[in-house]
Amino acid sequence: MTSKPLIYLACWMIAGGYTQAAGNPVGEESEETPATVEEAPKSKKTKAPKPPLEIPADIPHEEDVSYLEGDRKEKADLYFPMGVPEGRKAPALIVIHGGGFNDGDKRKYRELNFCTNAAKRGYLAMSINYKLRKSQGQVTWPQNIQDAKEAVRWLRLNAERLKIDPERIGAMGGSAGGNVAAMLTLTQPEDGFDGAGARTNIPARIVCGIDFYGAVDLMTYHDMKMFAKTREEAPELYRKGSPTSYVREKAPPLLMIHGTGDETVKVEQSQILRSKLEAAGNPCPEYIISNQLEVDALKEKLAENRHALVLIPKAPHTFDLAVSMKKDGPVMMDITDLVFEWLDRYLKAEIPLKGPAGSNFSIPSSR
Repeated sequence: MTSKPLIYLACWMIAGGYTQAAGNPVGEESEETPATVEEAPKSKKTKAPKPPLEIPADIPHEEDVSYLEGDRKEKADLYFPMGVPEGRKAPALIVIHGGGFNDGDKRKYRELNFCTNAAKRGYLAMSINYKLRKSQGQVTWPQNIQDAKEAVRWLRLNAERLKIDPERIGAMGGSAGGNVAAMLTLTQPEDGFDGAGARTNIPARIVCGIDFYGAVDLMTYHDMKMFAKTREEAPELYRKGSPTSYVREKAPPLLMIHGTGDETVKVEQSQILRSKLEAAGNPCPEYIISNQLEVDALKEKLAENRHALVLIPKAPHTFDLAVSMKKDGPVMMDITDLVFEWLDRYLKAEIPLKGPAGSNFSIPSSR
């Protein structure tokens, strides 16, 4: 376990220890994916990517861990759980970055915000890099989904060393990462994503997921470069890449959070997934939170819902657990407790929980 000294002190102060990072900070790349698959030649020189931010020194962590088979360059950062009683196994949370499946990194502001908060609340957070599209015509789907499933298997394989419960793994992601988190949550082995690699004997299932403003119905979204084909050319690819295609009765718990001011991924994307969940017999209420009082009032009610869509009026595409209405704007509300109290119900519970249609499901004790 290593902990590098904090170099980007200014970034740390602006982000408020990453628990107050808001909006789309200066230097954060846009997560929008252009609507066209064909690309015009670039007339400008490509800027060198900025180095990843530093993980705060007070968070025990391990950087750039190899979690994929072979010599893959994509790595993961581990944020170790804090305050876990001796002898108790911690739950784990896989955090998946955004970037339109074309760019992004495991150590951006939002991912640091998610992971540091998770560690402070007793979760092992695993922030992953996964296969991204880097050249014209390159096909990166379904490799990006399979990489995320490999992260689940890696956690299960290393559960004893990491002191985590392999049956208490969740996922959370924003934008493209929201799509992947929803795919991890909703897909089953029979859907065809679990057969890649040499670890297929290890289950890739997770308990629950949180989708922050992800494009989840690609049949109603724009063309995606990761397929290297338009929707008109390959509609079946777009259907298979949509979490909406894998909604079943008694679907695993899924929480969606979306801003109505999102111009990159319209809020209708989450509303379509909500409608699919409802149609399959999964009650999925829609809530609106406009201020901190409404956030606090919703916490107890939200914890009772296996599925829910939380809308934040006027919120833009990119925000983390400290919500701002504009880039570098003031924090309007903090949804950290709201999000983690929902996660705690499914990843820390030790009593049987009521599922849909009166069914019960339970999560064994992690002791």
